Amino acid sequence: MNLYLIFESIAMIFLMISIGALVSRTITFNSDTQGVFISLIVNVAMPCIILASIFTVEIDYRLINQMGIVFLSSIAIGLIGILIGFLSAHYLVKEKRNAKEFAIMSGLGNTAFIGIPVCAMIFGAEGALLAAVFDAGVDVIIWSLGAVMLQYNEKFSLRSFKPMINPPMIAIVLGLCMTLANLKPPELLIDLTVNLSNLAAPMAMFYIGILLMEMFRHRTKNEGIIPEKVWLPISIKLLILPIFVAICLSIFHINAVTSQVIVLQTMMPTLTLASILFARFSANVELGTKTTVISTIVSLGSIPLVVFIVKIILN
Repeated sequence: MNLYLIFESIAMIFLMISIGALVSRTITFNSDTQGVFISLIVNVAMPCIILASIFTVEIDYRLINQMGIVFLSSIAIGLIGILIGFLSAHYLVKEKRNAKEFAIMSGLGNTAFIGIPVCAMIFGAEGALLAAVFDAGVDVIIWSLGAVMLQYNEKFSLRSFKPMINPPMIAIVLGLCMTLANLKPPELLIDLTVNLSNLAAPMAMFYIGILLMEMFRHRTKNEGIIPEKVWLPISIKLLILPIFVAICLSIFHINAVTSQVIVLQTMMPTLTLASILFARFSANVELGTKTTVISTIVSLGSIPLVVFIVKIILN
């Protein structure tokens, strides 16, 4: 994995987050504003970056095989991370009532908002496609095991899986079906998806920057900007899990780009959906929001650090 490209991508992310933080001073951030950002990112930018990747990459059996490996790896890594997070919270944290939230934040990362754009910047269209498949595995865990873990009084049913039917997932299925059926979209549609896909990284980073400033503004006097209890899931998500995965992948003979996408996606900070997921099931929303924002900032330094450590370990 090229360290220069990693540093360049991280620097770009930092600058975009900074712009978002500056923009936050000129707008009123409320549920409506938040809804606009999330809608543009999830319903427009993310599907377009997936479709643009599918339309501009030659899909063959080799790539389909790699996509299968990435999908299964995503589910396995997510489950391992959740298990490590749950056991760590149970034995290392005095306040065990948030053990399930800790587990989810330890195992599931921001593989969509940040992961897909970063992989697109570093590995191109093929990397973006594989990153989207990895994110699909994360979605499966979120709305199956994640929903089961967080439910308290609400009855779990097949309706809990309804959020899995979302624009990014539809884009993956639709794009692959068109490719397998040898249906090529008009050039105008390809150009449209390519242009709109460029919204993904800036919009996601602006949103993170705004969330960061909101957290600064609404911090309490009794609790600092960075609560101590968020360090457990952040340490597992950004350091322990990616190093463990990198060592495991070194044992298998997997395509270089595929293994690098898997490792890079494992390094992503806590999923942005954490606060939304916790709100859906009446869990600790504030803990989810703070962990998401703080882990995103910490990841700007941890991603290059982990890549460097992995290179030393594996060489």
